Amino acid sequence: MKIACIGDSLTEGRPGVSFFKQLTAKHPHLEFDNLGKPGETVKSLQTRLEKSKLASYYDLSFLWIGVNDVYAKLLKVQAQPVTEDHQEFKENYVNVLEVILASSKHVVLVTPALVGEEIRNASNMELKELSSIIHSISSKYANVSFLNMQKVFESHLEQVDSSDYINTNVLKVMKDVLFYKNPLRIDRLSQKRGLHFTLDGVHLNSKGAELVVDQYTTVIEQLLLQEVTVH
Repeated sequence: MKIACIGDSLTEGRPGVSFFKQLTAKHPHLEFDNLGKPGETVKSLQTRLEKSKLASYYDLSFLWIGVNDVYAKLLKVQAQPVTEDHQEFKENYVNVLEVILASSKHVVLVTPALVGEEIRNASNMELKELSSIIHSISSKYANVSFLNMQKVFESHLEQVDSSDYINTNVLKVMKDVLFYKNPLRIDRLSQKRGLHFTLDGVHLNSKGAELVVDQYTTVIEQLLLQEVTVH
């Protein structure tokens, strides 16, 4: 089985702990491609995919995009263009999906998870609206499924007391990329900031990466089971 993970820095695996590395280690018999790019928004991903279509045909593609369309508004510098409104987000997202579907047997649309671990802050409320849009898009395709990653994190965050820390300083984000590569160091910094699942309110620590790996693994195993049943 050949699997593509498409998205932003969360998929690429920097800053923070890479869920992708853990996922590939967990499934050594499967073939994975990491198509994550730091700072990617729905708009910039559309441009990237239109310039160079997916190089292979995939049995399964995970599309995890959208957090930067909200997070970038908090940063002083915008690396990539963000959508103006929900209508434009929807249009760009559908265009991205169509390109991926042309080279994929099955696509999983993963909702953006968090901007800060305070789940009722304004940014997370906006992500909730984007999640609804993604859900409505997923329901229109037979070979597309929906994974509500925000809900997964929410259910765990309701059981703990997190700080409202969000790293909105681009230089500090870069510092985290450069100096915090070891999962133990990442987890220690995360703890120092009063966070449970992220390094900085957005990018993952070990616990956060584990949650994502569990969700992706469930999807992969279901699909493998379906293939066995079909054959």
